[in-house]
Amino acid sequence: MSTPAPLRVAYRDLALYRGFWKANFVAAFIQPMLYLLGIGLGVGELVDNGPDSAELLGGVSYFGFYSSALLATTAMFTSSQEALWPTMDGFQWSNAYRAMVSTPIEPRDVATGLTIYYAVRATVGAIGVAVVLALFGDTRSWGLIPAVPGAVLTGLAFAVPIAAWTSTRTTGDSFPAILRFGVLPMFLFSGAFYPIKQLPDWLEPVAWLTPLWHGVELCRGLVLGGLTSVELVGHIAALSGFVIVGWAICTITFRRRLQP
Repeated sequence: MSTPAPLRVAYRDLALYRGFWKANFVAAFIQPMLYLLGIGLGVGELVDNGPDSAELLGGVSYFGFYSSALLATTAMFTSSQEALWPTMDGFQWSNAYRAMVSTPIEPRDVATGLTIYYAVRATVGAIGVAVVLALFGDTRSWGLIPAVPGAVLTGLAFAVPIAAWTSTRTTGDSFPAILRFGVLPMFLFSGAFYPIKQLPDWLEPVAWLTPLWHGVELCRGLVLGGLTSVELVGHIAALSGFVIVGWAICTITFRRRLQP
């Protein structure tokens, strides 16, 4: 009972996660490796042979440009999916969270504990990607170490607001739409595959407002270098804002769901 309540909440999911974290780590290693071989090396060779590639990519290879973004995109996908169906289970199917609040644990503690768990899941995935990037000369740098928490922050910027939405649902019917029309478009248009200055002028400011763009720029800048102090602080502040606002909304929606 002396353990803080949010840690007790997180322990429930972590106890389950211990049974398959190794498979999660291996998947986080294999999937980016396939992406890098297919896109980073395959498509990258075509891009690097283009006459304007050095100017467009800031003097780095396409392999380095794309692969450094995988830290952020992998954390986004992992955390987003974790905040959907697995989180819905605690509210609707197993009623684990309702059982928790029947004890001295408060809905706020449930929201905080889930945030801790999402961070652990994102950390395991980000480390798997970082290990892959360390195998290649274009991305082998000490910047991989701070890029891992940058990726985790990116994952939380998605997971926590999505968890707030999940807590208001009684079915998962809307979840595929969130992935298809929210997460996937960000993956395609937030600078992971190409600089967002290649987007139409009206769409580029939209990309600036997405958490993934901040995560991609943060991880890429840390791995490849060239990130200024102002950019570093700006990206961290933007991502932290998504997390803090999402958590604040969670405390409201969780309370309404668990203590009607």
